[in-house]
Amino acid sequence: MSKGLSLWFACSSILLLAAAAIAMSYNGWIAVLLGVIAIGNIGWGFVIKAKKNRINGPEPE
Repeated sequence: MSKGLSLWFACSSILLLAAAAIAMSYNGWIAVLLGVIAIGNIGWGFVIKAKKNRINGPEPE
């Protein structure tokens, strides 16, 4: 996975989890929804990484 795409998934996951933490003060259901979306975002990043590795082979570190 490219560094830019990795950075995108890292930052978007952090923002979603921060929003979930803030939402806990206001509405629990919104916090749960944002938490589920954040976990889905993290999982989606792993899926994309696995697909790219399967097509191109593992990237050297």
